[in-house]
Amino acid sequence: MSDERFASDAFGTKHWPVEVRLKKEEKRLEVDFDNGRTFSYPAEFLRVHSPSAEVQGHGPGQKQTVSARRHVGIMSLEAIGHYALRIVFDDLHDSGIYSWKLLYELGEDQDRLWAEYLAELEAKGLSRDPRGRR
Repeated sequence: MSDERFASDAFGTKHWPVEVRLKKEEKRLEVDFDNGRTFSYPAEFLRVHSPSAEVQGHGPGQKQTVSARRHVGIMSLEAIGHYALRIVFDDLHDSGIYSWKLLYELGEDQDRLWAEYLAELEAKGLSRDPRGRR
């Protein structure tokens, strides 16, 4: 058996989680990876970047802009095999499967992705707040 199996898998995972912490009160997910990196993800960030077809669409150019999720929280986490998490948000969105590879990439690119999301909301005249809560 080759050691390469542990360096990567069929999903392209290179960094594996060593600890996952759901901080419900803070509306945040924290993941420590095996290379010493730790990422702290706000629930809103994970929700608007969900890998689900509802958000990403079914092909190039179909990504939806999810607005009005400033107050979203995470109700629960479900391990999907050894490769991913299903996150159940309190707006009842639960169809995104967040692979460890995706979570690592989201953590590395969080600042850029968040800035792009805020610019997209502004360009489309949308808000992070639900109607009536601006």
